[in-house]
Amino acid sequence: MLHLLSQLYGPFFDGHNWAAVLTSSNDWLIIGSLVLIECLLSVDNAVVLAAQTTSLSNLKEREKSLFYGIWGAYLFRFLIIGVGTYLIKFWIIKVAGAVYLCYLVYRYFHHLITKRKRHPVGQSANADATSAKPRRIGHISVFWSVVIQIEIMDIVFSIDSVLASLAVSNNPVIVLIGGLIGILCMRGIAEVIMNLMRKIPELETMAYVLIALIAIKLFISIPAINIEISSTLFGLIILIAVVITLIIHYVRRSRRLSRQTRRDS
Repeated sequence: MLHLLSQLYGPFFDGHNWAAVLTSSNDWLIIGSLVLIECLLSVDNAVVLAAQTTSLSNLKEREKSLFYGIWGAYLFRFLIIGVGTYLIKFWIIKVAGAVYLCYLVYRYFHHLITKRKRHPVGQSANADATSAKPRRIGHISVFWSVVIQIEIMDIVFSIDSVLASLAVSNNPVIVLIGGLIGILCMRGIAEVIMNLMRKIPELETMAYVLIALIAIKLFISIPAINIEISSTLFGLIILIAVVITLIIHYVRRSRRLSRQTRRDS
């Protein structure tokens, strides 16, 4: 048992590993990529978590519940990364992970097509989800019921992010740093990120295109294929994808403005 725990979580307590990561520009490039993915994929989750606090009576309790929630998210992320780092070494887990990530991509694009048919432009399909208030759990107070439900959602939300992150880098310290910074950014600037994604909706689509690439990267790394794409190269791919997405957005916006100008004239 102790040997297994050492194998799962030993790398987190390896000072040389931390020093190597913190002093490597390539590793910080990967960490930046993981933070970007975390923020883009989890901003809706931040909104849902914040909505859970609406049943609390005052601002102090709401802030306190989210404070407990973020520390719970850090703890669960640490635990899940340790287990995930061990499991991701088995090829069957890699295949299952790649299939699951492909399912996330399919679900997103299917939902996107459905949303365009059912919802007017600018209306969120998550309106019902974010407006739902948490129920009290048994005889537990409303405050602790909210905290418990926030922690449960943190666990669920961590699975997607950790799986995608481990497919990019197999160093648990890199994944942990990227995840912790991502959680902090996601909770702290969720509204800013949401406004940015409203202005540049292509960013969300780009995130799921990257998830598809991550699924491919994970699948081709199985022993039967044995093709490895370095984490540094993948980090550069993510940065290039962001630049291309911004170019596409501004080209589309210029075309819309040009058509609007012609109609007005």
